[in-house]
Amino acid sequence: MKSYTYIQIEKKGPVFCIALNRPDARNAMNTQMIMELSDALTVYEDDPSSRCAVLYANGLHFTFGLELEDVAKSIIDQGRNFFQKGNINPWDTGGTGRVRKKPLITAVHGFCLTLGIELMLASDIALAAEKTVFAQMEVQRGILPFGGATIRFVRASGWGNAMKYILTGDTFDAPEAYRIGIVQEVLPKKELLIRAIELAEKISAQAPKAIDAVLANARKAIEVGDLEAIDDLVPLVTDCLKSEDGQEGIRSLLEKRTAVFKGK
Repeated sequence: MKSYTYIQIEKKGPVFCIALNRPDARNAMNTQMIMELSDALTVYEDDPSSRCAVLYANGLHFTFGLELEDVAKSIIDQGRNFFQKGNINPWDTGGTGRVRKKPLITAVHGFCLTLGIELMLASDIALAAEKTVFAQMEVQRGILPFGGATIRFVRASGWGNAMKYILTGDTFDAPEAYRIGIVQEVLPKKELLIRAIELAEKISAQAPKAIDAVLANARKAIEVGDLEAIDDLVPLVTDCLKSEDGQEGIRSLLEKRTAVFKGK
């Protein structure tokens, strides 16, 4: 496994765990940390034995967001070529880096600010500890959210709920994050990572081709349109049914047992 300065990675069977690991700086993201996160997600994406990833953080906080002075210079200098060619863009914003296709669960605690919220919104499932504090506060620093909040926050929460926090930069708590739909579960801190890994293991036990198809079709509906996604449904399910895992799914149903999928 690779080693990094500000990121830790660990495999737990088919679950690929990624930890933000700059606790002395409250996991504020500088350019190096962002590049390391991009690389860790790329390692996960390219590892056929890893079926679901969990992103969390060491220390008291998920992240204080962007280390603006450092990252601003990198963005000005590199623009849309910010990420290394062939590497995953952790915020899936398209046009800047490769888009992740495999499932990701994000578990947050402490302060989860700016780019931290956008990491949640770019993942597939988000969990939060009970005392998590959120803020999308870029306007207070003279910029706009550029990791997808202007799109995904609005999509998840509705215009009014999203703009209430994006336009003011005000803080909000975990129950409010759950109410407006940007997290799916709120748990005691001691249960957060356990629950995230439990969900990842459950996803990992399903047929990888079917998981890929679900994510691809849902993304297409959002990014291209419902009609185009509907057109893909029959070809996708046909492809799944023809696979070894598809046949195993049918057999397990007839035999009234849990299916054992091999990713074929």
